[in-house]
Amino acid sequence: MQQHSDPTVSAGAAPESLEYVTSCELPMPWATFTLHAFVESRSGKEHLALTLGDVSDGEPVLGRIHSECLTGDALFSQRCDCGAQLESALRSIAAEGRGVLLYMRQEGRGIGLINKVRAYRLQDAGADTVEANHELGFQADQRSYVHCKTMLEKLGIVSLRLMTNNPRKIDAVQQYGVAVTERVALIVNRNPFNRRYLKTKATKLGHLIPDEDV
Repeated sequence: MQQHSDPTVSAGAAPESLEYVTSCELPMPWATFTLHAFVESRSGKEHLALTLGDVSDGEPVLGRIHSECLTGDALFSQRCDCGAQLESALRSIAAEGRGVLLYMRQEGRGIGLINKVRAYRLQDAGADTVEANHELGFQADQRSYVHCKTMLEKLGIVSLRLMTNNPRKIDAVQQYGVAVTERVALIVNRNPFNRRYLKTKATKLGHLIPDEDV
């Protein structure tokens, strides 16, 4: 299959419009958030936002743009740090009493759930996460952040203090006019199962993870 060498997070091209659907309260272990539902007009793909407190006052909002990771977020996988990042971000927002989390449905850095399982199989055989994606014919990171600005504008948010270790994510969202005033590190859940994964993210994907954490 074709190999792709560019690991940069892609800003992507707008595939279709995003429509706001509805909102509701969502009691969670740390606070009662407001859950907002959005849907892509043609594909029907759904995205979510969680907000807490007054996020429309014009001040920078503590936030995270989190890409769906079923294995980490719901099945407690230790192969990655995704589930721990999700929980840590929500805890931080709750502690501050104000913030936003965008939950984007782009599993496996954009390759989908089944292909992620295929990539895991290749990792079991010795490939790292970037090599596995390339062997399957994908870029290292195929996510798009085209809809983030639409979601944030609907919520009245003008700028973010973004919880991420990935400066390329900041560059990608800024291409769509999302203002990021600060990067907030999110270093969590180093364990024997994800040590190589974290090292690959640092060395091949440009994530800002200190050496002692990989």
